[in-house]
Amino acid sequence: MRAAVYREHGPAADVLRIEEIETPSPGPGEVRVRVAYSGVNPTDWKSRSGTVPLPRSTDFQVPDQDGSGVIDEVGPGVDPARVGERVWLYMAAYRRPYGSAAEFTVIPSDQAVPLPDNASMRLGASLGVPAVTAHRCLFADGPIDGKTVLVAGGAGAVGHFAIQQALAAGATVITTVSGDAKMALARDAGARHVVNYRAPDAADQIRAVAPEGVDRFIEVAPASNLRLDLDVAAPNAIICCYAAEPQPLQLVVRELMSRNLVLRFVLLYTMPDLAFRDAAADITSALTAGLLTSLPTTVFPLEETAAAHDAVEGGAVGKVLIAVDPDLA
Repeated sequence: MRAAVYREHGPAADVLRIEEIETPSPGPGEVRVRVAYSGVNPTDWKSRSGTVPLPRSTDFQVPDQDGSGVIDEVGPGVDPARVGERVWLYMAAYRRPYGSAAEFTVIPSDQAVPLPDNASMRLGASLGVPAVTAHRCLFADGPIDGKTVLVAGGAGAVGHFAIQQALAAGATVITTVSGDAKMALARDAGARHVVNYRAPDAADQIRAVAPEGVDRFIEVAPASNLRLDLDVAAPNAIICCYAAEPQPLQLVVRELMSRNLVLRFVLLYTMPDLAFRDAAADITSALTAGLLTSLPTTVFPLEETAAAHDAVEGGAVGKVLIAVDPDLA
């Protein structure tokens, strides 16, 4: 099969190659998926570059955790009826050599989640890392129905799916962005209350929507945004952080203590198994109901996987996908 492969860490153009490698076969509890689209996330270029390397068990690595496609073979212990099923994928490359940037990938059966007929393959490949991360941040501390949720970075992939899943769960959603173009993206995701966090009255705008304070924060930049979060947090609020910045996070411990605030940190790779199962079930239900939509997408052919990685590393707005077999329905 044709696949993007790297054997050492480094810049995409230097280490990623399109090669013919052996097509894998599924083992016990696994399925093989013919890939339609591979989704590229920041974690993928960071792993490939060595910035935040993931464990590897072979001398080669096919990149990318997310994708979509059709199951074409199942291993022992998997229902043969799954052959022909449309699926979305998550964590295809974690401790496994066959990520989604290839014609086929082999993955544990429960990480190939049924993709409803009304959801496109492009949307399926966009889920994985961002949608599952958003779900964990939203629901790790219980239901959010009736609560006020602030999603920082509402124009990003995690922010996009956090907005939509929070609205579906009955929350009032406020999101912050950095400019007009990103404000439009957040509104397209369904956010009614969008605030430019650079505005001098950002806290006042948030308080106008949430006079009692914000209950949950989905935070992409804790070091930069903590002061604003504290200015608008309700007592007993939870600030859930899913990304790190170069600068250290400076905590005002007494302020956090006196208001009984919680800082939670989320990393996809170390989430509990139950959290993955809950996320897969809820995301699929939301897809079936038509409540999740795609971000604007930039699509590269498999031959340009290196360019796709560079686009994400360069901060591409929207979602970057690699078209492997886009004709798969």
